[in-house]
Amino acid sequence: MSKALLVHPDDSVATLVEPVAAGESVTFAAQVVTALSDVPSGHKVAIRAIAARDPVVKFGFPIGTARADIAIGAHVHTHNLATALDGTLDYRFTQAVPVLRQTEAETATFQGYVRSDGRVGTRNEIWVLPTVGCVARTATRIAALADAALADAAHGGAVDGVHAFTHPFGCSQLGEDLAGTRSILAALACHPNAGGVLIVGLGCESNQIAALLAEIPEARRGVIRTLSTQLAGDEIDEGVALVAELVAQARSERTTVGIDKLVLGVKCGGSDGLSGLTANPLVGRMSERVVDAGGAVLLTEIPEMFGAERLLMDRAADEGVFDRTVKMVNDFKRYFLDHGEPVSENPSPGNLAGGITTLEEKSLGAVQKAGRATVSDVIPYGGKVARTGLTLLEAPGNDAVSCTALAAAGATAILFTTGRGTPLGFPVPTIKIASNSGLAARKPGWIDFDAGAVLDRGFDAVAEDLLAILCDIASGAPTAAERNCEREIAIWKRGVTL
Repeated sequence: MSKALLVHPDDSVATLVEPVAAGESVTFAAQVVTALSDVPSGHKVAIRAIAARDPVVKFGFPIGTARADIAIGAHVHTHNLATALDGTLDYRFTQAVPVLRQTEAETATFQGYVRSDGRVGTRNEIWVLPTVGCVARTATRIAALADAALADAAHGGAVDGVHAFTHPFGCSQLGEDLAGTRSILAALACHPNAGGVLIVGLGCESNQIAALLAEIPEARRGVIRTLSTQLAGDEIDEGVALVAELVAQARSERTTVGIDKLVLGVKCGGSDGLSGLTANPLVGRMSERVVDAGGAVLLTEIPEMFGAERLLMDRAADEGVFDRTVKMVNDFKRYFLDHGEPVSENPSPGNLAGGITTLEEKSLGAVQKAGRATVSDVIPYGGKVARTGLTLLEAPGNDAVSCTALAAAGATAILFTTGRGTPLGFPVPTIKIASNSGLAARKPGWIDFDAGAVLDRGFDAVAEDLLAILCDIASGAPTAAERNCEREIAIWKRGVTL
């Protein structure tokens, strides 16, 4: 007998926790059906008869329409379920009152670096940012030599590390592409996890150092140094010396602060059929805790809101936030359509293998990461968080691009859920959360936390464990990605290359 999860009483499908063979019983919500075929874990079984062209319901919402009649006990997947997503839509604002979980006063704390502007970092590092891909390797060499020099007794322990974040862009770009590269790098240069920043340029690139500095507030420039390699004698020696200056002035001590000082990015990647039932709702609990405490949460991956966008629109703080959410969603749909691609061009092959069938299903699971927090703001790609509460950030679903955008927007930690697994890490501590215990056991070098435990222990108990891990990592405990030296950025490429 195999166990399945029923998310909502109106659902016509249940999701298997473990695989089932044809003829075996599937139990869900104290009910039983017989599987008509072999079905893998994470996949769906029909618990009601569904007529052709009728909606298939999961999370209490349609996740597509039946391609043919579907019998009770049948495997529901790409062979008999199709997306119903099309183009842009019209939406109407209705003031809704979001209901957050009722919790006692939040007392969770972490040890953070309090900056002069009141923001709090979870790391105190020196970041080396190249303006252009031509000096990416130069930036890497400078960071590696400078990081090794931290073993020197004069500077040991002054900062948590020196890291270069390289990319292939900064030249042969026009308009929106060049502006996007510049805004992401400028935002990263302002991040509270960076106690100092070295900007390394070539000299002849489109993304000139002076233009980049112009996007960085004057108050921040005291912890920034620049290096134009075409003008330098020995660019490596000069770069290492500039980092040493930054290290000398970046010494700081951790201070006890509440989780209201966190800026939490939430992201899912390599999802499976359990991601929206275990890991993402668990992260939603963390989002609610941080927002209730007075902190900020960033949610992105706009294409993975398609089909679930109304859940977020209904939680808009006011009509202005609602209108900006509508514009962001419809503009992103037009971006697909203008390139001749359907808005439903998702899920990925790994998602499909893990049991996710349509983009509606993927999106309804993905937005669980926000919990039930009110949407307080909407910001563009390259923008920075400006309000507490839940902020929607414009960026695609690509893991590296969207996590870079989260970091640039000010996220000081990222909760990253996955059902398939990924080793990727980003500029800020990225906590990998497995949707199933099998992945957590198989990839302990990648995974920081097992959300599959909610199936046995329940959300409340496991949420307390995750909150403790989050506070430990925010206080300096390394993530799996940090231990593996997995740190990188990726910039959204949208236009022509010269």
